[in-house]
Amino acid sequence: MAKKRSTTSGIEIKEVYTGPSHMDELPGEFPFTRGIQKDMYRGKPWTMRQYAGFSTAEESNKRYHYLLSQGTTGLSVAFDLPTQIGYDSDHELSEGEVGKVGVAIDSLQDMEILFAGIQLKDITTSMTINATAATLLAMYIALAKKQGADLTQISGTIQNDILKEYAARGTYIYPPTPSMRLITDVFEYCSKEVPKWNTISISGYHIREAGSTAVQELAFTLANGKAYLKAALEKGLDINVFAKRLSFFFNCHNNFFEEIAKFRAARRMWAHITKELGATDEGAQKLRFHTQTGGSTLTAQQPFNNIIRVSNQALAAVLGGTQSLHTNGYDEALSLPTEAAAKIALRTQQIIAFESGVTDTVDPLAGSYFVEALTNDIEAAAQLYIDKIDALGGAVKAIEQDYIQQEIAASAYQYQNDIECGEKVLVGVNKFTQPEEAPSNVFRVDDAIRQMQVEKIKNLKNKRDNEAVKENLQLLRIAALGTENLMPLIVSSVESYATLGEIADTLRDVFGEY
Repeated sequence: MAKKRSTTSGIEIKEVYTGPSHMDELPGEFPFTRGIQKDMYRGKPWTMRQYAGFSTAEESNKRYHYLLSQGTTGLSVAFDLPTQIGYDSDHELSEGEVGKVGVAIDSLQDMEILFAGIQLKDITTSMTINATAATLLAMYIALAKKQGADLTQISGTIQNDILKEYAARGTYIYPPTPSMRLITDVFEYCSKEVPKWNTISISGYHIREAGSTAVQELAFTLANGKAYLKAALEKGLDINVFAKRLSFFFNCHNNFFEEIAKFRAARRMWAHITKELGATDEGAQKLRFHTQTGGSTLTAQQPFNNIIRVSNQALAAVLGGTQSLHTNGYDEALSLPTEAAAKIALRTQQIIAFESGVTDTVDPLAGSYFVEALTNDIEAAAQLYIDKIDALGGAVKAIEQDYIQQEIAASAYQYQNDIECGEKVLVGVNKFTQPEEAPSNVFRVDDAIRQMQVEKIKNLKNKRDNEAVKENLQLLRIAALGTENLMPLIVSSVESYATLGEIADTLRDVFGEY
């Protein structure tokens, strides 16, 4: 008897699929299974948004100019760990981490350097930042104002998804309740001041990187999305307004058809979730998402194999209908991507867009018996998780009860066990192996950059108006004790050149740490 086969989420794959498909749905129409635009990529290709940021603002600025010169159509900023958890580069806990996994941003001064020679009105920018998202967005807004940009026209995204930090990634600062307050303050502020800004990118990416299955990634991400919708509704915001500015961030791994079906199911499920919570405007029912190829699928062994993995994943994301895409560099299992690896990653997207022909029609795999059935199966499996989370009281309660974390951990354990026992094949790792040579061209960040950042902070504090900083931080503290929207006060603080750490510490004093 032939061995049974299943997807990475454990959904059994039949030997052959037959029977009628549900082909009455059209792209651009509720529930958007086949895409959120009628013409999809025939009208405009997805945004090719390469993720970059390392060392100092000066060095990252050079990489941004290089990527723009090579045809990237949107910037995506990676921040270092101290920036992500609200410490300035001169903090004792920042030692050894400054500029390592992203760029160090300590103040508006660094943001000015980061985008030197780049007009914010002419680009879209995605910033992968969560606990300190309000402060980094405030810096971006302050810089746009200094450039003379019309704030109603600047566009981009902040990740701002704190719930998945508690469940999967760990870069939180404050307890869940004040963290959710900051998020809804951003929703409210941006709806009035920067209406084209996407105020949250609800992230399944890091849930998947922590070891979840595709179904868990979908379920836990949408459950978090429901929690954000409900929090905004409780604040009195109009779902038909704020839901249009919510976007999602998904991972794309190697199981080609499962990933495509996951994206199709995500759109359909979100359309029903928003409708059930009161959204009547189709624009508020559409799930728009960015995709990044799977970082955890990259191997340090035979790293050039990763070019094929990334190509496979990128094609699945496109066939699944992504709105923007980042392709990983083949060498990222070894280090930050080299310039050569970043170029190959971008060229991968460009070849898919302009040479493969997959953009010539909308949802080209629609009607495939397998894809349609798998879309339904993934939706049903994800809905079981969402029902369980709802029964626990929603995503925040499920996280506080450790339910989501335990489910991810169990899946991660099973995945690793399958590799070690040979049940799952990883080319170059547990099959088709060869003697490895030490890599000769890896990217390393110089530890000396911390001292450079420390000197910058010292000089900034010597020349800024410290009384104005003190006054703005005191006003922020008072507001944090009440219910006032904190965004205008954070903007005022960064405009006086208060540092990221000073702002985070002010809120730590009021909210506490988690």
